[in-house]
Amino acid sequence: MEKVDEATIRRILENSKVIAVVGLSDKPERHSFQVASYLQASGYRIIPVNPSVESVLGERSYPDLDALPTSVDVVDVFRRSEAAPQLAEDAVRAGAKVLWLQRGVVSEEAAQVARAAGLDVVMDDCMMDEHKRLFGHPGGSGV
Repeated sequence: MEKVDEATIRRILENSKVIAVVGLSDKPERHSFQVASYLQASGYRIIPVNPSVESVLGERSYPDLDALPTSVDVVDVFRRSEAAPQLAEDAVRAGAKVLWLQRGVVSEEAAQVARAAGLDVVMDDCMMDEHKRLFGHPGGSGV
């Protein structure tokens, strides 16, 4: 698994506006909620993708990526690695530019599917941690 270079991460974070968060929980103690809350506070539009919740962080939740009413820049995945290949296919269909697999989510198959369709892929890394590292605090990005 190759690490994505800093310039690519910076470009993704600066140029992305809408993030579909797959597996976003409505429980504040969950990592997905904390990351999405941080990203929302940093100026990104968050679209929850979770069939088990109606809304999260003031945004309506959708059961899957195929149900999204708008295009997204990033599909941020908080699901088990086994689900990633199908989610990569869904992200391609949804017109995403980036497939971001959160820390602990690793799938070379998903990465191959996404890259073959021209998506950038970040794997086994936290979007919030990278944003903090590069921009310092919520609101500190080019968003």
